[in-house]
Amino acid sequence: MTAGDKKARTRAVIRRLKARFPNAGCSLNHSNALQLLVSTILSAQCTDTRVNIVTKELFTRYKTAQDFAEADPKEMAELIRSTGFYRNKTRSILAMAQALVERHGGEVPRTMDELNALAGVGRKTANVVLGNAFGIDEGIVVDTHVKRITNRLKLTTKQDPVKIERDLVDVVPKKDWTLFPHLMIEHGRQTCRARKPKCEECPITTLCPSSTV
Repeated sequence: MTAGDKKARTRAVIRRLKARFPNAGCSLNHSNALQLLVSTILSAQCTDTRVNIVTKELFTRYKTAQDFAEADPKEMAELIRSTGFYRNKTRSILAMAQALVERHGGEVPRTMDELNALAGVGRKTANVVLGNAFGIDEGIVVDTHVKRITNRLKLTTKQDPVKIERDLVDVVPKKDWTLFPHLMIEHGRQTCRARKPKCEECPITTLCPSSTV
C-alpha cells in the first residue's frame, strides 16, 4: 500500500467515524485551560468519569493557579485520592501550579516546550491541552484506544506512543489531529473493544485489514 493509499483510507475512516460519532469530543469536564490541565494530570491510570466526579468539588475549591499553588497537600491528596496515585498527582499539580505562577503569570502556556517543562506534563497531556483548550493542532494524542485501533487499521505497526504519533501525523489531516483521538476513543469504547471487537457492527469494517467480517 502506498502512502497515498494509506492517507486516502485514513480520510475515509475519519469521515465514517464522524458520521457515527458526531458529538465526539473531550470527555473531561472543564471550563478553561487550567482545569483541563489538572484533569488530564488526574486522568493518568484513571477513568474520565471518576476524574469528572473528583473535579466537581476540586474546581469549586481551587479556581486559579495561585489557589492550586497554595493548596494544602494533605487536603488536596484527600480530595483526589480516588483517582489513584494521589500522592504523586498532588505533588505534580502543586509543582505545576507553582511554575505557572512563577514563570507564566498564572496562565497556562500555549507551546509544547513550555507545557512539557511543567511537572506531571508529558507530550500526551500537552497535546490534550493545546488541542482542546486552545485549538492548536500540535500533534495527536495517543492513548490505549488510539494505539490499539490504529494498529488494527495498520496505520502504524509501532507500539511506542511517540512513534505511533509520528506515523499518524503523516496520514491524518492536520485539521483532524485533535478530533482523531476522540473518534478513536468513542469507537474503541463502543465497537472496537480490546478483547472482542464487534466487527459485524463496525462502520469501518470494509476499511480495516484486521476485520473478521
